[in-house]
Amino acid sequence: MADRRRVAITGIGAVTPIGITREALWNGLRARKSAVREVSRFDASIFKSRIAAEIDFEPTDFMETRRAKKLDRFGHFVLATTRLAIEDAELKLETEDRERVGSMMGTALGGVGYAEEQFLVFKNEGIRSVSATLATNVFGGAASCNVAIEFGVQGPNSTNAMSCASGTMGIGEGFRQIRDNYADVMLCGGAESPLNQLCFGAFAIIRAMSTRNDDPKHASRPFDRNRDGFVMGEGGAVLVLEEYERAKARGAHIYAEIVGYAFGNDAHHMTAPLPDGTQAARIMKNALRDAHVAPHEIGYVNAHGSSTPLNDPTETRAIRSVFGDHAAKLPVSSTKAYYGHALGASGAMEAAICALSLERGWLPPTLNFDQPGEGCDLDYIPGDGRDKNVEYILSNSFGFGGINAALVLKRAG
Repeated sequence: MADRRRVAITGIGAVTPIGITREALWNGLRARKSAVREVSRFDASIFKSRIAAEIDFEPTDFMETRRAKKLDRFGHFVLATTRLAIEDAELKLETEDRERVGSMMGTALGGVGYAEEQFLVFKNEGIRSVSATLATNVFGGAASCNVAIEFGVQGPNSTNAMSCASGTMGIGEGFRQIRDNYADVMLCGGAESPLNQLCFGAFAIIRAMSTRNDDPKHASRPFDRNRDGFVMGEGGAVLVLEEYERAKARGAHIYAEIVGYAFGNDAHHMTAPLPDGTQAARIMKNALRDAHVAPHEIGYVNAHGSSTPLNDPTETRAIRSVFGDHAAKLPVSSTKAYYGHALGASGAMEAAICALSLERGWLPPTLNFDQPGEGCDLDYIPGDGRDKNVEYILSNSFGFGGINAALVLKRAG
């Protein structure tokens, strides 16, 4: 422990369906309204699910037109969120040792949506009409590489593609780079742009998404008895992580501190969680152990809470296993009912929300939670949210392939 460096969150950049920028994200949470609506980006009429959480977004608000034309929507989200985070942190990269500044990102699908668009161009117009940037946009690693190139950061750099846990893992791996003295600053998070017809359809085919098309704003219902699947979203979030003492020395605003991280696998099924929740519980325990935090010290859990029939009771079971008697009075919520499930970006959005909740003393509600589903019997914070100052927060992310990841955040100070 004596050799482990502390890691502060000093910047937050967000592009989400409930708000673009840190403050707009927070205002969206306080408004307590879902952004889910009927899909407008493509024709969804052939699917049983026809709703999503879309973002009204103009890339040239965040980058030059020439740069925007070379990137796909996924790349636009990456650079926009990173620029917002750097500006929020008041980080002057021109004065930094660029080899000590890096980027770790996460995404489930990367540029697959752009590949889908370009395949249609190829099919209808021929190879000469396909974008010359297809190859450099389609791979998931474009996220952290574009950050490096755009902002000139030469430190540790990687993008993981671990499904819906990838944003959490991007932040967790960035945390480790600073903690273990491989970097001083990391630009970390996740981005996702899955709202293309076939990408969307792939999840509709396996009946993972809600079909509550007549009532979009109430379709995502984490832990509720009447939930029927997740609602797809898009967007991204990036955090500036910084060695704690240097952040204090330069007078940076510190939102929160990251103190623990763990990840692992169910080794069970590509789409279904291990029913007994033991591996999800193990990862939560490992994150707490990494943070040197006892279960009773956690004041809030930001749950993965995907609003699917299998995930929600399994996560509940895992939380009960980890927290024992403390689980009965432990506030829990899922914020996905606000902005849908943006796959690999969700964990990053939720880490940003946790940091702001620690700073501002308010825990967001689980929208649309009316009656607990079978096996869902925790304090899911309904209604207006809860004014409460807590010291530690646990944030969970679980994904396809059985991947589980968790972060522990601490109030600054």
